[in-house]
Amino acid sequence: MPSSIIVRLVTRQDFDRWLPLWDGYNAFYGRYGETALASEITAMTWSRFFDAYEPVHALVAESEGKLLGLVHYLFHRSTTAIAPNCYLQDLFTKEASRGKGIGRALIEGVYERAQAAGSGRVYWLTHETNQTAMKLYDKVGERSGFVVYRRLF
Repeated sequence: MPSSIIVRLVTRQDFDRWLPLWDGYNAFYGRYGETALASEITAMTWSRFFDAYEPVHALVAESEGKLLGLVHYLFHRSTTAIAPNCYLQDLFTKEASRGKGIGRALIEGVYERAQAAGSGRVYWLTHETNQTAMKLYDKVGERSGFVVYRRLF
């Protein structure tokens, strides 16, 4: 693990260091070239982190002045609980930093913020082919057994 990993809220000054991580995350899921996210989506995503009325938040993992990973999460209401749920939406670490505790530190950072917000649950999805990430997820969470269905418009 790199020395002294700091997990912290993203700041406006982080944009130029956050963007390559965001681009890497999207490329990992095949969103590049002709299937890349529109620049408007990236701009809106970034702006939401700093809007007090938005439930979307971002943390970064930093070591020696370099950003090594990101996590985005949001709070939402539920019909089965009074406290908000926390959905961990995006998690990414630089390839050279994988297996060094960055992902775990980012997940733990979300857990801390969820507990502070009174949330009783943090949950996330991953693609069934993401076996490397699932090895970590099996250590820090439990599989719910739910299958995700969707319809795109």
